[in-house]
Amino acid sequence: MLFNSIDFVVFFIAVLAIITILRYKKFQHLFLVIASYFFFYYTSEILISLLIFSTVLDFYVGKEIFHAKTVKKKKILLAASLTGNLGLLGFFKYADFGIEQFNVLLGQFNLPEFPLLEIILPIGISFYTFQTISYTVDIYRGSLTPSKSFREFALFVAFFPQLVAGPILRANQFLPQLREKLEKVGTGIKLRQIIIKNSNLKFGITLMTIGFFKKMFFADNIAPLANQVFENPVGLDSFSIILGTIAFGFQIYGDFSGYSDIAIGAALILGFYVPKNFNKPYFATSPSDFWRRWHISLSTWVRDYLFFPLILKNRKSAKRLFASLFTSFFLLGLWHGAGWNFIIFGMIHGVFVAVDTVIRKKIPYFSEQKFFKTRTGKIISILITQYLIFFAFIAFRVRDIDNMLYSMQKFVFWDFEIESFLEIISVNKIPIVLIIIFIILHFISYKKENLIESISKLKIRYWIVFFMIILGSITLLYDLNPHDFIYFKF
Repeated sequence: MLFNSIDFVVFFIAVLAIITILRYKKFQHLFLVIASYFFFYYTSEILISLLIFSTVLDFYVGKEIFHAKTVKKKKILLAASLTGNLGLLGFFKYADFGIEQFNVLLGQFNLPEFPLLEIILPIGISFYTFQTISYTVDIYRGSLTPSKSFREFALFVAFFPQLVAGPILRANQFLPQLREKLEKVGTGIKLRQIIIKNSNLKFGITLMTIGFFKKMFFADNIAPLANQVFENPVGLDSFSIILGTIAFGFQIYGDFSGYSDIAIGAALILGFYVPKNFNKPYFATSPSDFWRRWHISLSTWVRDYLFFPLILKNRKSAKRLFASLFTSFFLLGLWHGAGWNFIIFGMIHGVFVAVDTVIRKKIPYFSEQKFFKTRTGKIISILITQYLIFFAFIAFRVRDIDNMLYSMQKFVFWDFEIESFLEIISVNKIPIVLIIIFIILHFISYKKENLIESISKLKIRYWIVFFMIILGSITLLYDLNPHDFIYFKF
């Protein structure tokens, strides 16, 4: 059920209507669980069984870990959780990729190949398995108490706004909010149920509207330019490759941050706070800063559950620091998909972030330079960082290795030819205009940090005008065909 479809609009309005009618708190939350499962079943059908498997596994394993008396038993139970979740993720996401690589090896010896399993990738599996893994790990670490009811845990795992493509929720972010709506304090005073507040409603609708705007106005209409360049990049000049890379960078940002905005806005309307997933990443001043701003829920997950355990024993060693960061980003790249391009994407970022971090720690002279704190120095830092980030985007976008290497070569070594560049511009006038508008609006949002909040606080007549302008802009370029979100593939 795509967010940018009439099906979701009808579904969400129906959920809000029923939530408003239902006043008994436990019924509200039970209904949200049922609605979330229906949302997932609508798209995945029988594959909802995988979601239920992860939920049941970690609900009971989490309880057992909490009550286990010995460290050994806790470790065995945690291993069972990791094996179940990562085994599920590994089989459905990477089995065919592994068979393909093994067949390449067999081909070197003229041995018969194994047939592919042709496994369908279950939507959202990368996200909900990471959520449930963090739950059991946090209980194992002693930083979280297990859910008190299966209904509570099931809603945490399957909460429909962020179920399919994040942000990746942590139990310690979501469960306290849920318990506040379900339980009683010591004085016997009942805490709030799900109440659709006017402030939340207005801010949530504003955020969702911005999300639809990013996806349906910008991402979907810039995509044809990126597709034209990277469907067959060999033979194109450097400026064409650079333009296509910029187009894809803006497309994926509009697509994924748009999804996140819609998810966060929908959750807020229902009375739940979901942390933001993007924070103006194209104004990052270093590769490390970029990952503090881009897909924040994934980068912090990798930091807390991969990098910190890897670096725990020796934080002062530059080699250990580099290796831990590189390994973390290698796995982050692999998380995105079963393909060498995603592995290369992760490795490139691993090198960027590792080198940046090691230099800052071992040679503080560079990071403490006053020049980089000036306006000019900051602009230069942003431009260099984005050049590196967009270079890595080529690996993310281009799956064919030969095409990827050609594109990277042209991106780095400019040939200063313009023939194909001018031809691409001539047939992509709308995407070019949208790129320019995107840059202007993105800069405005950077300068005006609380722009969305300011819009949501407009007087109702001005707010409605804003809403109608956005809706009219989307309608102007909408082709009546809702496009998938890119991260549905992961």
